Amino acid sequence: MNKKILLIITGSIACYKSIELIRLLKKKSYEVNCILTNGAKEFITPLLVSAISGTKTFDQLFSVDDEISMGHINLSRQHDLIVIAPASADFIAKMANGYADDLASTTILAANKKIMIAPAMNEKMWENEITQNCLSILAKKSIAILNPEQDILACGEQGIGKMIAIEKIVSAL
Repeated sequence: MNKKILLIITGSIACYKSIELIRLLKKKSYEVNCILTNGAKEFITPLLVSAISGTKTFDQLFSVDDEISMGHINLSRQHDLIVIAPASADFIAKMANGYADDLASTTILAANKKIMIAPAMNEKMWENEITQNCLSILAKKSIAILNPEQDILACGEQGIGKMIAIEKIVSAL
């Protein structure tokens, strides 16, 4: 039986890399289901994600069709692993503080599975004491954190914050 991965894609310019992540996971025979946050939908579309994953892309907490069957609970239970890539500073803060105001954060709060995050953000955001405190909280909850890499960032600055290479995420699985 193929392993099932729930990929949560949050609002970061690194969203485009998630498409390649889906492709590589499928190549390794994983079943991939995806949740897009509203921020992620500013960069990529549910149609694109569904076309690559071959599965329905979820993006609404209050979807009548999905929530009749308690979609956020089912999404949190029917997968072997939850991966958040990219994990934005906003979403990391939501996770650390127990916010549940959208489908992705509600699913995380209801999860009983292993969770892995691949942060992506500007270096100053990554180094910010608040972000580091949130990451510390997540690490204490046994959430695996795949630290970002140093490189030229989307904003043009040099520093740490680039999402870890897709191949390294796949290896970490």
